[in-house]
Amino acid sequence: MPTAASAVSVPTVSTRAKWGKDLIILALISGIWFFGLLGVRPYANPDEGRYTEIPREMAATGDFVTPRLNGVKYFEKPPLIYWLSALTFKAFGVSPFTARLWSAFFAMAGVLMTYATARCLHGREVGIASALVLGTSLLYYALGQIIILDMGVAVTLAGALFAFILAMREPAGRRRLALFVAFYVCIALATLIKGLIGFLLPGAVIFLWVLLLNRWRALWPFYPILGIFLVLAITVPWHVLAAQANHSEIKEHDFAWFYFVHEHYLRFTTQIHGRYQPWWFFLPVLILGLFPWTLFAWQAARQALVGGWKARSQNPETWFFVIWIVFIMLFFSKSQSKLIPYILPVFPAAALILGKYVRDLWRTPAGKLNCRVAWGFAGFLTLLIVALFMARIPKDQAVFATHLPAMRIILCPALLIGAGAAVMAARRRNPRILIVSMTLTFGFFLMNVNWFYRYIDKSSSASFSRVIKARMKPEDRVYVVHHYPQDMPVYLNRLVSVVDYQGELEFGIDAEPWATNSRFLTREGFLEQWAQPGNAFASLRRDAYDSWFKAAAGPDHEVIADTDNLVLVAKHP
Repeated sequence: MPTAASAVSVPTVSTRAKWGKDLIILALISGIWFFGLLGVRPYANPDEGRYTEIPREMAATGDFVTPRLNGVKYFEKPPLIYWLSALTFKAFGVSPFTARLWSAFFAMAGVLMTYATARCLHGREVGIASALVLGTSLLYYALGQIIILDMGVAVTLAGALFAFILAMREPAGRRRLALFVAFYVCIALATLIKGLIGFLLPGAVIFLWVLLLNRWRALWPFYPILGIFLVLAITVPWHVLAAQANHSEIKEHDFAWFYFVHEHYLRFTTQIHGRYQPWWFFLPVLILGLFPWTLFAWQAARQALVGGWKARSQNPETWFFVIWIVFIMLFFSKSQSKLIPYILPVFPAAALILGKYVRDLWRTPAGKLNCRVAWGFAGFLTLLIVALFMARIPKDQAVFATHLPAMRIILCPALLIGAGAAVMAARRRNPRILIVSMTLTFGFFLMNVNWFYRYIDKSSSASFSRVIKARMKPEDRVYVVHHYPQDMPVYLNRLVSVVDYQGELEFGIDAEPWATNSRFLTREGFLEQWAQPGNAFASLRRDAYDSWFKAAAGPDHEVIADTDNLVLVAKHP
């Protein structure tokens, strides 16, 4: 059981001032890093369109109980991120920046929490190094720039587990109580972002750690009655209100069945969502996602686990992070539904282990560096330069082709300098040159890829939406045929009619057929509506336009925009 001597020391006024200064500086730097380029790209489909449209409709209708996507019920996820975005839209309007704001906020919060935890456990330098590793990791930065729920759940799960391990170092008292309150609140918030994994994952990690390291006595007090009250008070009201507002005698249309059975049990145990991947899927995702810091992964793991399993009682916090990483990796590897962002909750724990190694490497005297990592990083940058010059752009990427020379001019000299610095670090065996080179070069690379990605991604309907919006009147009809660009309702600030497509909208369409039949149409129903008086617009796949629409619609339409795969037509009275 921890004693007062082993607990985190009570900070003095001077220490608190240094903490405050560090947190302010780190918040400013990470704020610029994560928020600086949020608005430069159009929405990417399907995720960004979906997770912007749901809160847009919440803000427009005032219904914060029943999430809706293009006007139909959508219960695949709980509503916390929707609520935050809807309130942001009400205050500042809908834009790519405001829609991505909360992903960036959670990413910044994760960096600050990782810094604070690492500093409490290992000191200020490890805190800074851990924050650096997390913030500049490829996948963490990328997911902090897009509208997705996984960043929010990863950071709230990390907040819960960080709070728990810090609480275990404290004797009974106010600080331990405050940390356990933070633990329970973070569990509840994670549950309101992504469902039952919000308490299942941290609960399982903690149970395994307590069991395997025999920490039962140290666990008390953990304030279970207070914790149950907090978690239930935060999570239960929405679930009850949603169940009452969306009850159906038909099982498949009932909120409780769809949310708990379809979206939790069946998603995990079956291939119902069509996202099956092999069991090893998340291993390369973790290796690439933590790049460039995975170059230190083997050395960091060896250092962290020195003494092996027999020495676990002398290093309980590190084993907590190892169990955290391994269990969540195995949990999602076992799932029959796998997507790249699912693995994000392990990143804060991995960053802390890597951060401790990076701090120790920074302290290593010049002339003592193991050169393999330096040469490996230089080789990777060289391959990037070659890839940029050898890239062959597909015909449907003509816009990106026009910007590729500028990308080469900006990136290649920086990558060349970074590779040269890595070679210098290897020749001089200087670890500090290598760490600085990795940080600045890869950071510059991430920032520029983020900037140029707007010319690569073709999923957005921004161009079609601008054409429609310039011509559209409030009473005009808008159709999408054989596809559903989820960002189009966002750009048009209105719902659209969908033809011969259901996808993830199937539950909502079937649950309220009396409200959806006029907007979710068969081909025949669409042609009947198209023939009615009034202006209309339709976005069609090119094969649908060529094979049946062109002949069925006759001369009463004009093509007003097109791409390689899509055609936008307008009908005038």
